[in-house]
Order: sequence, then C-alpha cells, then structure tokens
Amino acid sequence: MSAEYWFMFPVSIVVATVAMASGVEGATFFSPIFMLGLGLPPHVAIGAGLITETFGFASGLYAFARKKLIDYRLGLALLMVTVPTAIVGTIAAGYIPAVVLKTVLGMGLVVVAASFLRSPTRDDVIHLDETIRNEFDNEAAETKLVTHQGEVIRYTVCNRTEGRAIAGLGSLFMGMISTGLGELNGYFLLQRCRVPSKVAVATSVFIVAVTALTAATGHVLQFVHSAPEVIDTVLSLVAFTVPGVIVGGNWAPTCRAGYHSTSSSGVWECCLRGLGC
Repeated sequence: MSAEYWFMFPVSIVVATVAMASGVEGATFFSPIFMLGLGLPPHVAIGAGLITETFGFASGLYAFARKKLIDYRLGLALLMVTVPTAIVGTIAAGYIPAVVLKTVLGMGLVVVAASFLRSPTRDDVIHLDETIRNEFDNEAAETKLVTHQGEVIRYTVCNRTEGRAIAGLGSLFMGMISTGLGELNGYFLLQRCRVPSKVAVATSVFIVAVTALTAATGHVLQFVHSAPEVIDTVLSLVAFTVPGVIVGGNWAPTCRAGYHSTSSSGVWECCLRGLGC
C-alpha cells in the first residue's frame, strides 16, 4: 500500500457531498475518475468505486437516520428486490469483457446526465411537497413520519410494483457498472410516487447504502482471488477515498435539511450561502 493517491482525499469530499445530497451514487463519479483519470482497469475501478460509495452512503445514512427522515418500511420492501439483483449484476460483471463494461458505463452516464436535465426545479419540489401536505390528513395517509425536529410528514406510496421493477433494474446495473440505482430510485420515489422530497432522498440513501454494501462485498471477494497488485492498488486508493467520503457524507444531510432542491447544484447553493450548514 502506498500514498500515491493522496490527492483523492479532497476530491472524495467534494464528490461525496454532491452525491449524498442529491441521492446520486458516489460511484457514478468515482468509477469514471478511477478509470479515465487514474487509468485503472474497469473491474478494479468499478469495485473500488462501490467500496468507496458504501462508506460514504453509510456515513450519510447515519446522519439521515438521526433526523428520522427514512421510511424503513418502504426501504425494506425495495431491498427485497435490489439485494438479489445486485448480486446477479456483480457476478455477471466478472464474465463481461472490459470493453463492454466501459461501453455500458458510458451509456449509463449519458442516461444519468439526461435525468438531471429533466429533474424538477426547486419550485417544482416545493409545490409537490405542499400538494402532498394538503392532500393527506390523519386518516388518508398510509405513512406518517415524525422527524427529529418534531415535523410530521404524511403521505401514501403509490406504484409499488413499478417501483420494485425500477429498483431491480437499477441494482442490476449497480452490480455491473456501479451506478444506476440511486438515479432510478430518485425518479421513482419523488416524481412517480410523490414521496416528500426529504424522505425520498433519505430513503434512497438507505436503499443504495445497503445494496452498495452487497455489491461491494461481491467485488471484494473477486479481488481476493486476483493478483496481489490488484489488492494493493485498491487498498492504496480507498485509504484516501474512504475518509473523504465519510467527511462529505456527514456534511451533505445538514445542507439538505435547509434546502428544498433535489439537484446537486441546489446543495452547493445551500452550502455556499450557509443555509442550514
């Protein structure tokens, strides 16, 4: 293990803050950085990205849990699908040629970029949250959450079957190319099921964290059976990325609490202005 990747510590803080606050997987950023910027083979870059992402989302998960914004019942229902399909994707990645993995990853990043272009604006999210609050009363809402600050959030989750299918597809791609679940979950929870924005992001983080842990474990097992230099490279890299994402993962939920946007740019506006940070 060496210190050649020391510069990834500050980079990881930035990436984790944006990823955690927007609900997008950190590996969406890390895998291309590892592959294109550091020149790592696809299977090493994807595995290292998932390992890093697991620690980053676990850190943010703790922060969201303290704020009591996670819908665990909804999260567990989706995990029943995402965990098995992530395992299938991880196994399949071991048999897919490197050039195909690069192609699939590139296509996935294009889809992610397109999803950000059509993501709801801050005003849209505020309007959606107000509509949900006005629609559900004590009797009509199936779910009731009470946050750490005493705020009562009521809503009813719709399109459950569609949600399982979307989450399953996202976790399959997570196992294969390290990205897909967070972006698809965000679309389903917020726009299709009209789950309030803060709960949608927090619950998505919960689902992605557990699923990423499953996929990362599969890649670690593959690394163990690889050449010694592969393990050395991964350890040298995660020694700096993991502390960085832990710092960034704890910062992002604080910003989220004071800003009603689902976009990463909104999070940076919050933090730069000092709103809730």
